[in-house]
This record gives sequence, C-alpha cells and structure tokens, in this order.
Amino acid sequence: MSERAEECSVVQLGRLDYGDANALQERVRDAREAGLIGDTLLLLEHNPVYTRGRRSSPEELPQEEAWYAERGIEIVDVDRGGRVTYHAPGQLVGYPIVKTADVVAHVRSLERVIIAALASVGVEARARVDEGADFTGVWVEERKIASIGVHLRRSVTTHGFAINVDMDLEPWQWIVPCGLQAEITSVAAETGVSPDAEQFAGQISAAWAAELGATPQSLSPERLAAMITPTDATLA
Repeated sequence: MSERAEECSVVQLGRLDYGDANALQERVRDAREAGLIGDTLLLLEHNPVYTRGRRSSPEELPQEEAWYAERGIEIVDVDRGGRVTYHAPGQLVGYPIVKTADVVAHVRSLERVIIAALASVGVEARARVDEGADFTGVWVEERKIASIGVHLRRSVTTHGFAINVDMDLEPWQWIVPCGLQAEITSVAAETGVSPDAEQFAGQISAAWAAELGATPQSLSPERLAAMITPTDATLA
C-alpha cells in the first residue's frame, strides 16, 4: 500500500505504444521521487506486444522474433519482475507509480484491487499467493485473467498489472505466459458480455480508492504532463 494515500491521482491515457508508455512511466517516477506529484495510477491499453521481464527464459517465446513480427507483435525486454506476458487492445493496463517501503505488500495490494474490481462485474477471482512467484497475479479457478509485474527504485514503483477485459486470446497460445502452461481467460470469456476496457477503468479506479482509503483525483494527460515537467524553480 502507498505511504501517502491522501495524495493520489488517476490518469486515463487511452492507447499508447509500449515504448511511449514506458518513457512516460520513467518521467512520472522521477516526478514522484522529486515530490512533484503524489501517488499516480496510469490506466491505458497497448498495441500488441510481448514483454520479457527479468526472470524470462528463451523457451517462453518458442518462435523466431520474425514469426511474431509477421503477426504484428513487437517484443520488448523490460526491467520489471516476472516473465513473458502479452499486451494488446482490449486489455486494461495499470501502472501505479507509488511510494512504498514493501514491494511484496504492494503486489498483494494490486491483487486485492483487481479481485475487487472483477467482483464488481460478476467475475469471482482469487490470488494464488502460496503457490510461488510464478503464480503472482489474479486467477479465475485455474485460468489466469490478470498479470502483475513491478519494478522498485528508491522506494517508488513502476510497471504494474494487466487485466484481460475483452481481447483476442489467441496470441497467448504462441508463448509460455509467465512461464506456465496455464489457460488464459478474460472478463468477456467468463461473463459472455463484451465490456470496454476503458469503461472497466472505472471499476479499477474505485477499487484502488477503496484499497488506499482515499478518493483519487482524475487528471487529464495534459495536466499530468504539466505537473511532471520541472520548472526553473524546481531545478534551482
């Protein structure tokens, strides 16, 4: 959980390429470290991309990189924990840039937020804390519906979670997701309803607020950009 729950914001960014979102995360983290902003949750969708975390191994991507490229999927190495995962439109990605003294507690908090948000749309989900690091995330029975992987620097987190809302699940079959031979599911697959990832952001925002015990402020991307840009005074 955040150490400064009284100061938190939510920014809905729409769809961003992974590289652009990663660069924005770095700027937001720098601003959080400098005290320019409070804890901030970035919510967005990505164009198709496989990301490899620090614990990834080559066999998790069994095809050649060109094979994936022919299908319109980029491959990016990242500094978060975890293994290979997939992002694409119809999946809600959340990057909580928060100050924390306990990264494990932060991950457990994200699991609770996702479980609560899914419950609000009729999906009964669970964490699998006692089964090892590879089972980090959120599950519907034995099916994985949300992935979590974070990075910590100077007590400020980046990266976060990805919830399958209503996306094409076939590309998950082309990798070994999170190092597991696990079935992947989505809100749409579980409920028979086709929700919108951007609308589901409202459920996540509400669940995050409840977890923090705060009322997050909604920020526009433009307002966020202004807040994280150092002024002459902050550089002095």
